[in-house]
Amino acid sequence: MPKETSKQSILRLLMTKSSMKQDVYERTVEVFKTFKQVAKEVASELGKEAGKADKRLQITYTDKGEFELELKVAGDILIFHMHTNVFEFDNSHQIRKSSYVKQDEFRSYCGQISIYNFLSDSFKYNRVNDMGYLIGRIFVNQEKHYFLEGKKQLGFLYNDFSNNLLEKEAARAIVEASILYCLEFDLYTPPFEAVRELRVSEIQETSLNMKVQTGKRLGFKFQSEPDMPD
Repeated sequence: MPKETSKQSILRLLMTKSSMKQDVYERTVEVFKTFKQVAKEVASELGKEAGKADKRLQITYTDKGEFELELKVAGDILIFHMHTNVFEFDNSHQIRKSSYVKQDEFRSYCGQISIYNFLSDSFKYNRVNDMGYLIGRIFVNQEKHYFLEGKKQLGFLYNDFSNNLLEKEAARAIVEASILYCLEFDLYTPPFEAVRELRVSEIQETSLNMKVQTGKRLGFKFQSEPDMPD
């Protein structure tokens, strides 16, 4: 069999791998539109019910553009952000070992949607030094199969990549699980030693409330979860 020329190799990769990546991107865009629809519905439903009990409990949805949505849930904000690139996993990753992927290696190429948790006051008072946390990453392939890397229930309820399809019901379950996580993830006061120093300029330039860094676990180290708290 004659050796493939460089031109033939380029065309083969364009018509297979590059075309597949376009399919993955389109599926991820479709999925993100579903998340927008679901998040809007969940915010409306929860907002009405919570408002009956306490008018101060505001739950709102904001479309932040093609690749981002925001859910404000009382004192928390959840931001869902879609990455525009397609990702592959190294050979040691669990999904590369599944029979589903071994049957077609292109099935492991995925789009990514990240979920971040911030304090709503960080945005309200423009506290640009405040910390937010990545609480989950959703990976979607060209067949709309997905798995989710995340904390607590986000990390173990949605990891059957071979069988899980990201349809509206699954998107709603992920949105609700994300809300539950951020509501249970409390703001702790940081250790005294972590916040005992403050520059004169930080007081003079603006208010103390704007400059002191705030995060739900700022200054704490968790031995079981060194990267981020449960």
